[in-house]
Amino acid sequence: MKVHICAVGRLRSGPAREMVDDYTRRFDRTGRALSLGPLIEHEIEDRKNAGMAAEGALLSRAVPAGAVLVTLDERGQVMGSPEFAGLLAMWRDAGRGDAAFVIGGADGIDPGLRARADASVSFGRMVWPHMLVRVMMVEQLYRAASILAGQPYHRA
Repeated sequence: MKVHICAVGRLRSGPAREMVDDYTRRFDRTGRALSLGPLIEHEIEDRKNAGMAAEGALLSRAVPAGAVLVTLDERGQVMGSPEFAGLLAMWRDAGRGDAAFVIGGADGIDPGLRARADASVSFGRMVWPHMLVRVMMVEQLYRAASILAGQPYHRA
């Protein structure tokens, strides 16, 4: 199952970019034997600053047809890493070819796109900068692959 991060904004060089690249490499390496991956980033920008609805339309176009659509949203379900790993495995085992994790911009995710989501995940009730959410999402994908592979990275 290919995994997509569809996010508003471009990660330029710097610590966040380095972390995303590192966890992406780790995920791709670990996930390959589990039929997870590759991890593909889709960065979109609303160059006209038309707002959340315009970002929602751009994000919708970045999501592959038939993909499991997961929004990263403060109102989403808070879950532990093993539970998240189980979701990935369930979608993979159900024959889903793609899973797309959508990260909105500063104003969040368009309500119409949020309503279409198969699932919504939260990293807690606090609001996080969308660039940090991307780092945290990729790390959790690697952690999930490590859990599914029985590796010691996750020590809970």
